[in-house]
Amino acid sequence: MLARSTSRCCTKLRAPPSRLSLRVARPQCRQFSSPSSGASHSTGPNTSSAGLLAPFTNELDKIAPSFRINGSQVRVLQTPAEFYETLKDKIRKAEKRIFLSTLYIGKSEKELIATLQEALRAKPDLKLSILTDALRGTREAPNPSCASLLAPLISEFGPDRVEIRMYHTPNLTGIRKKHIPKRINEGWGLQHMKLYGIDDEIILSGANLSSDYFSDRQDRYHVYSSRDITEYFSNLQTAVSSLSFLVKPSPDPSGFELVWPEDNSAISPLQNPKKFVAESTALLSGLISPKTAPRTALDDTPAEKRDTKVYMLAQFSQLLSPDTSTELPAVSHVLRTLAAPQYANSSWTFTAGYFNPAPSLTKLLLGTASTNNVVITASPYANGFYQSPGVSGLLPDAYTLLARRFVRAVHESKHRGTTVLKEWRKGTVGEPGGWTYHAKGLWVTMPKNENPSISLIGSSNYTKRSYSLDLEANALIVTENEDLKKRLGEEQRWLQDNTTVATREDFAKTERRVGLKVRIAMMIVQLVGGAL
Repeated sequence: MLARSTSRCCTKLRAPPSRLSLRVARPQCRQFSSPSSGASHSTGPNTSSAGLLAPFTNELDKIAPSFRINGSQVRVLQTPAEFYETLKDKIRKAEKRIFLSTLYIGKSEKELIATLQEALRAKPDLKLSILTDALRGTREAPNPSCASLLAPLISEFGPDRVEIRMYHTPNLTGIRKKHIPKRINEGWGLQHMKLYGIDDEIILSGANLSSDYFSDRQDRYHVYSSRDITEYFSNLQTAVSSLSFLVKPSPDPSGFELVWPEDNSAISPLQNPKKFVAESTALLSGLISPKTAPRTALDDTPAEKRDTKVYMLAQFSQLLSPDTSTELPAVSHVLRTLAAPQYANSSWTFTAGYFNPAPSLTKLLLGTASTNNVVITASPYANGFYQSPGVSGLLPDAYTLLARRFVRAVHESKHRGTTVLKEWRKGTVGEPGGWTYHAKGLWVTMPKNENPSISLIGSSNYTKRSYSLDLEANALIVTENEDLKKRLGEEQRWLQDNTTVATREDFAKTERRVGLKVRIAMMIVQLVGGAL
């Protein structure tokens, strides 16, 4: 239930990040130096490698804020079960704060809720902040939903310790909101960030918080043991929360109501979408700019050991006018740089469970000088929408059509023979032992290196929708740390354990052909302003 009145809300929000008192980070000495003309690119792990990284970082420094850490401060998790157990373990040990940003929490995730309750009961000073999407989080109401699952936490521990927020897109209002079915209305924009912060550590992932993501839905998961990185993303969540509805327990059948607090940082998107965007821009633009972003200096890692740079990327296109988002410019710069001749023996691996990269990214991927490149995507039998009821059941075939077009584009480009598309499959969705694939990211390996020096992780699917409709948060790693490079290389390889190469001949087979109804559905979604 959406409550339009603001007078009923008495919960006081924390000050938005732009008004937080933050220590400015001291300059961090270590820099990647540019290679001199004619410099050898043979492998010294900390010499030629650093020189090849400089063209990336020199421009990235102008695009997004970053922190320098040691590579040992990044832990790479492998399986859904490891992600879930790590998350629960850190929640149980939390002392000060837990902040979670996700698309949704599964309406039956009683174990996760019990773990949060256990931590809150054990530590009276512990505070919990959760941010989800309003459309997805209330879709089943008045039946059990994400919102009804979380509301009792407020009843038990009070609004001073537990804050539940739900973000609503300004793109779905009025007649459009009234008539578009709930099952597909998320095509007009979502809160899609996946930030799982506990005290001074944060897990960045593409995974939501529901049973399949904890058991049989493959994703990626990085644990950052950095106070500065954690604080930055905490500020980001706080800012978006101040642009979101507040969940309050209610005696209504749904068990909750959504209220727009008077002290939010903008007017409700349902009341005045244009003004909401203008006021959101004023709040968020400074947070994501490298010139004005609040950067703390809390980590105690010695400067000489900070061999890894982590860029904080955000894609907030629906909230920024003009759009000063940093993810698409950063990814575009990385790929554009790879087109230079000195990267002729580099390689990249790109993955997206829902394969529909923005056209500009496809062009840049195929324009690199890199060789031995791999694209990993979900097989139709590992797609989360496989055999889904209604219109969404057409999506696996839609993604198949898009993958087929990409393979054709590779064949027609200079990358013919140097770039392959692999489909990930582990059983069949809906059958015993069947998994789905939801991983997304990019790895870049420098010439004459065995393992990646650059890796991108986060919530983005790298689609037109990600770059126009959804809220995304990501981290871009640029590292000289050989141990971290090895871990990133292992991650890149194990994600290919359940893959097979898909060729033009495979897509030409009868069972892979896409029907007319799928093509029509794709056109309809685009015509009414949505996106895959």
